[in-house]
Amino acid sequence: MQSLENVLYPVVCTINEYLSSYILVFLLVAVGLWFSIRTKFVQIRCFGEGVRRVFGNFHLHGGAQESGMTSFQALATAIAAQVGTGNIIGASGAILTGGPGAIFWMWIIAFFGMATIYAEATLAVKTRQIGPDGQIKGGPAYYITTAFRGKFGKFLAGFFAVAIILALGFMGCMVQSNSIGSTVENASGIPSWVIGLILVAICAVIFIGGIQRLASVTEKIVPVMAIIFLIGALIVIIIRIKYIPETFALIFKYAFQPQAIIGGGIGSALKIAISQGAKRGLFSNEAGMGSTPHAHAQANVKDPHDQGVVAMIGVFVDTFIVLTLNALVIICTLYTKDGILAQGVIPENIGKANLAQTAFGTVFGGEAGAIFVAVCLFFFAFSTVLSWNMFGKINVIYLFGKKNPKTCTIVYSIIALVFIFIGTMASNDLVWELTDMFNNLMVIPNAIALFALTGMVVAIANSRKKKV
Repeated sequence: MQSLENVLYPVVCTINEYLSSYILVFLLVAVGLWFSIRTKFVQIRCFGEGVRRVFGNFHLHGGAQESGMTSFQALATAIAAQVGTGNIIGASGAILTGGPGAIFWMWIIAFFGMATIYAEATLAVKTRQIGPDGQIKGGPAYYITTAFRGKFGKFLAGFFAVAIILALGFMGCMVQSNSIGSTVENASGIPSWVIGLILVAICAVIFIGGIQRLASVTEKIVPVMAIIFLIGALIVIIIRIKYIPETFALIFKYAFQPQAIIGGGIGSALKIAISQGAKRGLFSNEAGMGSTPHAHAQANVKDPHDQGVVAMIGVFVDTFIVLTLNALVIICTLYTKDGILAQGVIPENIGKANLAQTAFGTVFGGEAGAIFVAVCLFFFAFSTVLSWNMFGKINVIYLFGKKNPKTCTIVYSIIALVFIFIGTMASNDLVWELTDMFNNLMVIPNAIALFALTGMVVAIANSRKKKV
């Protein structure tokens, strides 16, 4: 295992360097900026409407649906996918590698990403298919073939489907279980493989229950886990309140002068800060990646616009609330004048896997901080595993399960459970790099289809504006 990792790791890193530095940033910003302009900044115009639709329908008991999900269940499933290790370990890695300024670039990506995810969600609802049994099938594979008829459309949709199965259904779940295993082991001493067995058993029960059971779990776990984390983060921020102005100053300063803390020339350092912000921002909020449209396609809404504005709130909650609070905790405790990373020198015992635990530990105490982050990360990553499994399952059925979806689903779920277990024992760095690579590859066909279907998105946004 170790020798294979040693061979694969440098190869995957090189591929990711080119994808994230030269393709990913351009596509993410270009798509987000394009739809921001074409929809007249829907993320600003319709933000209030999205908030009202989310909190107007907020409850923990959506009830069993004959098919699909309620709008809030779909959002909860999407947020479950978005709010995962990317918010804690991903953000930690971005700050360690790109400096505090990487968070600024995550904000930029997320702001434009709100317009991108509006387009993704509206297209997912508009192009979804409802089978004779009432089951809903929808996502990028379906709007890609709407955008491009014939062999080219089938190729792009197939490419996307394979990429998302590998990126989220298999590799991505390894990232989540890897993070759960390492943080719980750090906090409690329980071997990560034991955590892996427990995680596999719980996931298997939910996987068997299908979309309705998953929706029932996510609508309950997402609000609770978010509130627990927010309370903990706010306690740290209130105690360190005098450092908050300095914290924001560091974020904005090192967004444009990252070489002052991560070294290197201004050009190379800025490139690292932006690429880290873009790469981890994508992994965190998933706007433009093509994952969360699978959840939004399941929403029982009549107007695609209604789910589009709800989807925007998912990105806002993920990046501007959860991820930002985690970043503020890390920076205000570790990067301010009395912090151990104030000079940009990273101790050997500090890495992205334990950075948040170290930050919370400065206020809660080392052991309590480690336990708090481990508990939060368990729920974040666990809910993400559930959602990502569903996204992969939809694409497995699209590729292989048209005649016998039940058998296809069982085989896929068994393989996914194996990957979840392996993730608790695999190398953290290689797992992250593999996931990044397939995440990056997913963006390409999804972005091409989004550009091609601009007219459909704009028509939906404009028709809604006329009604209002």
